[in-house]
Amino acid sequence: MSTREKTPEQTYTFVRRVAEHKGWVLNPDPEFLEDLVQGLTSNYNRYGYYLCPCRDGEGTQAADKDITCPCDYNLPDQAEYGHCFCALFLSPAFAASGRDPQPIPERRLE
Repeated sequence: MSTREKTPEQTYTFVRRVAEHKGWVLNPDPEFLEDLVQGLTSNYNRYGYYLCPCRDGEGTQAADKDITCPCDYNLPDQAEYGHCFCALFLSPAFAASGRDPQPIPERRLE
């Protein structure tokens, strides 16, 4: 467990800044976004890093590097589907389309 826990507000600030920096859009559904932020916060407080809330990790930062938010699969997922695996981050074009994110295939090999 991390010696310095994060609050949901700190996690929301983190994901908002990532989205702004990368030019992405956060999922506009407030309840869905809150669930993802809660999951990221719980994972940070459990593991000490923002493990993707939609994937099972190994529990070590080295083993989970590729699925630490924003994950390594975010860009190819956005390019192909318009959003990342957990639909936290949307491409601007997808967000402008008004479509709802749909489940997408997992790129991470087990």
